[in-house]
Amino acid sequence: MKVIGIKCCQNIEILEQINNPPDGTEIILDLDFIEKQISEPQLSLTEEEKSAKLNKLFGICENQPDLTEIFAEIDQQRHPYPAFTADY
Repeated sequence: MKVIGIKCCQNIEILEQINNPPDGTEIILDLDFIEKQISEPQLSLTEEEKSAKLNKLFGICENQPDLTEIFAEIDQQRHPYPAFTADY
């Protein structure tokens, strides 16, 4: 089997779906390096495309009720002093 992947630090991300080995299976890699080809510059995204990508990214946080508590705790740690209220 031959698949393509991208190295990032000490990780190799496989760019294709492989269904044969189950998770945790030890594998041996025979590495061949592909010289990076110069690609055309990527066109800028429209506002609608940017919004769609952000919505997809933030959708990861859906259905996680603990997040409100987590963010409140982070906020408390960042701003440990109570808000100033003036009594006139």
